[in-house]
Amino acid sequence: MKVAVVGAGAIGAYVGAALHRAGADVHLIARGPHLAAMRRAGVSVLSPRGDFTARPKATDDPAAVGPVDYVFLGLKANSYATSGPLVHPLLHDGTAVVAAQNGIPWWYFHGLPGPYAGQRIESVDPGGAVTRTLPPERAIGCVVYAATELAAPGVVRHLEGTRFSIGEPGGTVSARCLDFSDAMVAGGLKCPVEADLRNDIWIKLLGNISFNPISALTRATMGEIAGHTGTRELVTAMMRETLEVAARLGSRPGISIERRLDGAARVGDHKTSTLQDLERGKPLELDVLLAAVVELAGLTGVPVPTVRAIAAVAGLLAETTARTPAADPGDRDGRDDRDGRSSSSDSTRQSSPRDPSSQDTARSAP
Repeated sequence: MKVAVVGAGAIGAYVGAALHRAGADVHLIARGPHLAAMRRAGVSVLSPRGDFTARPKATDDPAAVGPVDYVFLGLKANSYATSGPLVHPLLHDGTAVVAAQNGIPWWYFHGLPGPYAGQRIESVDPGGAVTRTLPPERAIGCVVYAATELAAPGVVRHLEGTRFSIGEPGGTVSARCLDFSDAMVAGGLKCPVEADLRNDIWIKLLGNISFNPISALTRATMGEIAGHTGTRELVTAMMRETLEVAARLGSRPGISIERRLDGAARVGDHKTSTLQDLERGKPLELDVLLAAVVELAGLTGVPVPTVRAIAAVAGLLAETTARTPAADPGDRDGRDDRDGRSSSSDSTRQSSPRDPSSQDTARSAP
């Protein structure tokens, strides 16, 4: 199995190291000091489950890698539309793209029967730009429940969680999903193949849609948001509205709002990655979290006044933040916590096309 990790930051390098340990032919696409360190000494993983070092190939040139069987996308969703120069040299007719993004994916209605079959979500696929770059038939969805950070160039600190749930947009349990799952499990990760990954997407989104923007707007940690009466009520309202949109689209995530809130409270003094991006002057990934749900609410006729209000003020924050470019706007060298340190919290990511560095089933590892 030949795998390219596009955006080999904290999560990408962690996955690449695990797959290399399983015997896959792995190519990490990165840049800068992180790339230099991985070329020199491989990827060092520091983990409560045991430290290890892997030495996959590393490069900044996708064309030098050539076509692969799987592309694992370690980019934020807001860079997908312009990721063609990084991704296209890696594709052959059967290449699958494992898209480990937060929020609502561009492929959401691909292969989904019903009145919205084939519907394009403008807020996450503006003008069809993502679909043209990453055709949905190549996509394997991926919901990440792992928290990692780059402790230093070439050094990944694994904080918690090893689960990467994957699934086909059409709901089949395909051979390409099973093969990828087997490789991930052989590398020590959990990788259940879900017949309906959309439920996982909504479970993760419950935390993302509420805690992420509120944290950026208030500069508060997850524990502070969950422990404050006013913001706890605000999060509850946003989650209720989000669950109603999910239900209108045929998804009923099996988790209660109180459980999500209690999990966030247990996380304590953790800054969501949206707040971390804000503090670093990086673009805020809000379209797939907020704007997409507002769009889907309009499509299904669900009133979401709380989500709309937060989307409006967070959107203005994103615009004003974008006016001041970060020193290094593409790097994802900080914490990469797509599960926000627990299945009840935060998850985000980012990279630019010029910045390549950045319940478990029986198929899960023990």
